[in-house]
Amino acid sequence: MTTEIEISKRDEEYLEAMYILFLKKKSIRVKDLAKLLGVKPSSVVNYLKKLRNLGLISYEKYDVIALSPEGEEIAKRIYRRHEIIKRFLTDILGVPEDIAEEDACYIEHGIHEETFKKIEEFTRKRIKNSKVKD
Repeated sequence: MTTEIEISKRDEEYLEAMYILFLKKKSIRVKDLAKLLGVKPSSVVNYLKKLRNLGLISYEKYDVIALSPEGEEIAKRIYRRHEIIKRFLTDILGVPEDIAEEDACYIEHGIHEETFKKIEEFTRKRIKNSKVKD
């Protein structure tokens, strides 16, 4: 595992958004990232410099953005966390999909690791058991 660096919730949001864009489009561009995050392209460019300085991405002006191995590892972890929390909210609690999506975005950045592990464990057991019974 790579050395842990301290990143902010906003850093996490950017990394997750980049990972989502990569999964959907196989490339990460400033304009797409700005649209997904609801910010101006100039704000994205400024933020990319910070993430580049942290070693989480590679980026040169007017070029595509690439997650570094460490940036990708962090992004995957955040994305996985988001998906599990969303699934807990929809499949276990019955929260509507649109609300669960919004709440998962909010929760994923602040939840304690121990709490997340319990939610993940509960969700996996509950879904596994329900599939067996169906």
